[in-house]
Amino acid sequence: MPIDPNSLPQDPKILQQMLVDLTAQLDKTQRLLRQLLAAKSGTRSEQISADQLRLFAQELGINSAIGEGTDEGEDQNSQPPDPPVTGSSGEKKQRGRQALPRHLKRERIIHDLGEAEKHCAACGEDLRRIGEEVSEHYEYIPAHMMVIEDVCQKYACACKILTASKPAQPIEKSTASASLLAQVIVSKVADHLPLHRQGKMFRRLGVELSDQTLCGWLRQSADLLELLWERAKRFVFSSKVVGTDDTPVQVLDRTLPHTRKGRFWPYVGDREHRAVVYDYTPTRERAGPEKFLAGYKGYLQLDAYPAYDAFFLEPGRGLVEVGCWAHARRHAFQARETDPARMGAVLAYIGQLYAVEKRARKADIQGEDLRLLRQEIAKPIISDLHAYLLKIKDELLPKSDAGQAVAYILKNWIALTRYLDDGDLPIDNNRTERSLRGLAVGRNNWTFLGSDRGGKTMAILRSFVSSCELNQIDPFAWFRDVLARIPSHSIQKLDELLPHNWVPQTP
Repeated sequence: MPIDPNSLPQDPKILQQMLVDLTAQLDKTQRLLRQLLAAKSGTRSEQISADQLRLFAQELGINSAIGEGTDEGEDQNSQPPDPPVTGSSGEKKQRGRQALPRHLKRERIIHDLGEAEKHCAACGEDLRRIGEEVSEHYEYIPAHMMVIEDVCQKYACACKILTASKPAQPIEKSTASASLLAQVIVSKVADHLPLHRQGKMFRRLGVELSDQTLCGWLRQSADLLELLWERAKRFVFSSKVVGTDDTPVQVLDRTLPHTRKGRFWPYVGDREHRAVVYDYTPTRERAGPEKFLAGYKGYLQLDAYPAYDAFFLEPGRGLVEVGCWAHARRHAFQARETDPARMGAVLAYIGQLYAVEKRARKADIQGEDLRLLRQEIAKPIISDLHAYLLKIKDELLPKSDAGQAVAYILKNWIALTRYLDDGDLPIDNNRTERSLRGLAVGRNNWTFLGSDRGGKTMAILRSFVSSCELNQIDPFAWFRDVLARIPSHSIQKLDELLPHNWVPQTP
């Protein structure tokens, strides 16, 4: 908006203050624009160079002899490195093309010389077969649809008629088998294909399935699995520490001219409870997680969302807060642009904390041994960091990025340092952050949910997809088997079907 010079005040002090305010607003807008551009381009790593961190560590007198881990940068978007490829003997394989998987079905196609080529014109002898050369390539066989006819024979006598029974279908009186339901679920929830795209794929196979039909199958499958989802929730809440977070999703609301925001909340079990359960709520109000967490007692690892504060102030609830150093580092990293010296030092301290965790992972140190390692090395670093934060706190403007980053860490200091006293507590909540990736990718494809009921459906189905992935199980195989078995499965044995317990049914 253009400024009218005639409307400006004449007082120099007022003009100076206006200039300061406009400059501050411009800086804030530029920082926000850079963050949006970085998010759009995907450059969201919170790493800074190892040399910079090493210089900060030397300047501050931090002991960096524990390993070159200060540049680890385990942010929520980092992926663990691929494990080295090894043979059955444990030796590393050479780089290059690897052998094709042995579990795939193979078909031998023999290519032979013609009869005339098997005779040598030079010496007059017939050629002798001395071996063969074998090469392999992949062959893709397109999916196809088929119709299964369940034929139930009927018998009668003078007094009665008997008809043979057929296996129960997952959805009564539906034309969808367990395998077709599994395909629709995995394509939508795991592979993020919207239903209208799936409809196009089925049309290429000669089958017409409307979006409404596919959506109904998803909802009915989730209804069928809801009791099993409750068992999964009970399993996750038997963990010593549960991680949680939330992410928004657009929801269609027919009472409004636009979509509104709903929320997905993952709850991730610890190392001994490899499962995830998701909850959906129409809003971000405290009532959602408060209801879902009812009955859980133990450690709860999360960010500093204020709605959780009341949970930890009620001793009867039995919840203990564990902070996340990845969130703390994110605040410092974002403030580094305006205050590189102070925030660089904070990042150096946090980098040393992660170096301890890196050393523990490499040596497979866990439990009590990890607690002792943290007490010996990480605790002194944290003490120095606390003293440094208190020192620079009064030097920073409270509303500046750096001031807010320092205030965040100090406000949550007890929760952030609680991991030092228990080797079973992780340093950050990145495992939960990773559980949100699938939803983040999915909403970029299907863009919105049709209703709050659709949110509940997605939460149930996503719970089992993520749990299968945690347990390195093919989600299609799990859904196909469980949806076929669950209609007639004993309710007392439902836990057998959870991904971490699942054993495929032999035909």
